[in-house]
Amino acid sequence: MSTFTYMWRLIKYRKGWYILNALVWTGIYLMPIVPGLITKEFFDSLSGDSTMGVGIWGLIALLVSFALARSAIVYLGFITDVNYRFRMGMLLRRNLLEHILKEPGARAIPCSPGEAISHFRDDVDQSEEAVSWSVDVFGMTCFAVVACFILLRIDAQMTMLVFLPLVVVIVAAQLATTRLQKYRSASRESTAKVTGAISEMFGNVQAIQVAGAEQRVTARFRELNDNRRKSMLKDKLMTEVLDSVFSNTVNLGTGLILLLAGQKMRGGDFTVGDFSLFVYYLTFVTQFISNFGKFLTYFKQMSVALLRLTGILQGAPAQVLTEPNSLNLSKRNEGQSEKGNAHPSVERLERLEAESLTYKYPETGRGIEGVNLRLKRGTFTVVTGPIGSGKTTLVRTLLGLLPQDRGTVRWNGEAIGDAGTFFIPPRSAYTAQVPRLYSATLRENILLGQPDNSEQLERALHTAVLEEDIEHLQLGLDTVIGPRGVKLSGGQAQRTAAARMLVRDAELYVFDDLSSALDVDTEQKLWTRLFGDRNDATCLVVSHRKAALSRADHIIVMKDGRIEAEGTAERLLAENDSFRKLWHGDESS
Repeated sequence: MSTFTYMWRLIKYRKGWYILNALVWTGIYLMPIVPGLITKEFFDSLSGDSTMGVGIWGLIALLVSFALARSAIVYLGFITDVNYRFRMGMLLRRNLLEHILKEPGARAIPCSPGEAISHFRDDVDQSEEAVSWSVDVFGMTCFAVVACFILLRIDAQMTMLVFLPLVVVIVAAQLATTRLQKYRSASRESTAKVTGAISEMFGNVQAIQVAGAEQRVTARFRELNDNRRKSMLKDKLMTEVLDSVFSNTVNLGTGLILLLAGQKMRGGDFTVGDFSLFVYYLTFVTQFISNFGKFLTYFKQMSVALLRLTGILQGAPAQVLTEPNSLNLSKRNEGQSEKGNAHPSVERLERLEAESLTYKYPETGRGIEGVNLRLKRGTFTVVTGPIGSGKTTLVRTLLGLLPQDRGTVRWNGEAIGDAGTFFIPPRSAYTAQVPRLYSATLRENILLGQPDNSEQLERALHTAVLEEDIEHLQLGLDTVIGPRGVKLSGGQAQRTAAARMLVRDAELYVFDDLSSALDVDTEQKLWTRLFGDRNDATCLVVSHRKAALSRADHIIVMKDGRIEAEGTAERLLAENDSFRKLWHGDESS
């Protein structure tokens, strides 16, 4: 999609607001036409050349009236501009976020969270800026046409001699905007790298400390900041140089008027009022040329923003960004949205099947291939195998968190089209290998927007073996657990993630190595309570722990992305060497 098409689609999203905004700002830019003519009459009246016969005080009253009227319209213009820009920016952010949330979870964004924030903030703002300036350019163009028509009627020769050099100066300066575009792109990239580095450092403080890598990480961060400083300095310097050229053309024009007007005034062909009108309009016409140059700069920077925004779409068409969608700005719409998002009635899970499930990571070519899986209601299935055998890849592909290359997943015999949107509560609930916790209360981390049903919450806490831990917290469930749950132990964090999953009363529970940070007794309690509190629970568990393997109804042993063997623990101990090593390895540990 071209930059022009991108801008046009944004304009069409709220065409009514854009037209209203354009009309208001065109009026704002056209209004100085009349004060200019009044100023001309004012000075002509002082020299006896006035043709209006209103009088000096009458002219002053007209000037004051137009100034007050223009102030009122400018206020209205800010209202229309903010309303339009807000909707345009929110549409881009909404569509971008919706696309990311629809992507398989493990591949949602192709960059760090810090860089993604830069896309949401800076690139959307740049797009807003370019579209907003198109309104100003239209209004100023209308003013320039009317003003030049008036000035040409007064003195065509002088009009041409004054404004043509200014156009040449502005055009010459505008040629430098290609370099500005290059500097702006480099500035955005360096800022995104710094933001991404900050995000990664905050997320890996413990790992940095354990590795003793503080100085190396600090040095790397200093290097990124230094690169950012240099690129932003070039960007700022080029911007200021162009702004200086644009703004100082007014002084150049005034000087030309002074040089040319003197001789004409002595000949009687040019009045003092004509001189004042030229000087008065000069500022606005020069501002038009300057702002037109700025608009072209913003338009080129918009192409950089579009390129960066389409990059985060990971191959999806750029039209996704400007797809017309409701923003749900009113309470009425919010209520309808909540009603529309209510969970539909879910068909009870009797069996879940996967045939020839395959996914290969594009970067390495590793993954899973040709996996067949069958789960029955109320069963406890464990996926095990050595590190790198594809256990996590299997459950992520099954749930749609990774896009399957081929294969079919069936729920009660019915093929599932989009696993990513299908496998959500209350159909299924998933706990990842690394729990994702937020700097909020323990209660908020468990519920995550779920209605606070005390009986349901208490049941989930009991199953997750968390009730005793909560008793020792100062504020219980209302204790703030800090960024990424740093105030909790590893086992508490895992059980908090389990409680989050269990509070949703799903048909299928998927645990990815949940018990890796739990002691043996706590793990035994968790599995016992799970089937005691939920005797018909269907569980798919990734684990190499003996407590899970010994309880399993069915065990799948993975090796090199394929199923090497499957069956009960007794059968696998007798027949499979890989399983025996896992079993006895856990026993010795």
